[in-house]
Amino acid sequence: MSSSHFEPTPGDNAREVPTRLLLVQEEARPAVDIHEEKMVMTFPHLVVLELLVLVAGSLALVLLALFFNAPLEELANPLKTPNPAKAPWYFLGLQELLHYYPPVISGVVLPGAVMVALAVVPYFEVNLHREPFWEHGRKRKMTGVLAAIAALTATFYFTGAHPVWPIIGPTWFVGFFMLWPAFFGTGSRWGHWLGTRSLPFWIFLWFLIDAVVLTLIGIFFRGPGWSFTLPWVDGIF
Repeated sequence: MSSSHFEPTPGDNAREVPTRLLLVQEEARPAVDIHEEKMVMTFPHLVVLELLVLVAGSLALVLLALFFNAPLEELANPLKTPNPAKAPWYFLGLQELLHYYPPVISGVVLPGAVMVALAVVPYFEVNLHREPFWEHGRKRKMTGVLAAIAALTATFYFTGAHPVWPIIGPTWFVGFFMLWPAFFGTGSRWGHWLGTRSLPFWIFLWFLIDAVVLTLIGIFFRGPGWSFTLPWVDGIF
């Protein structure tokens, strides 16, 4: 495209008149569903509801304290270490990883990699418009998903002291439903819903299921010596 043109003027055969070109960059903001909703004031509508929830929750806690004893164990004995010694529930996912990897890997490298990913990903244009994952390039994306599943499976099967099934299992689970629209189509209602999910949805779902499964196994399915046990058999639950 030329950036100038010639315009004839009196006294000149032709005079070059510069033309300015304007480049408008497309907005790169996440898609937000805008709906016109009725405006509701914070006070008294929201504050009253929160107060009611607070009173109901406090009453429930009082009733539980009156009719049920707290599940406390015996007094702490510094000469007797409980077996297994478990961390608070919100750290039991990391403690479960200690069964498969050395402390440096399970306590520093893997959690650090997750934190770095959470901090770095927002700086990349990853599906900002929330478009369905299978909308374009279905064959290429199918190959990429299968390769990612195979790589994750091989990584968590061979790198630890034992196969990390709490991560391999959710990987296969998420991969199965992620590939459903590619193999079975989007004709059904279920297939259409899966086909409209975006890539960040599937990534977040994978992280969420991994964290929940690791935590639940650490809470309910680990007994003395951190061996696998059934809670309803050994009385852990």
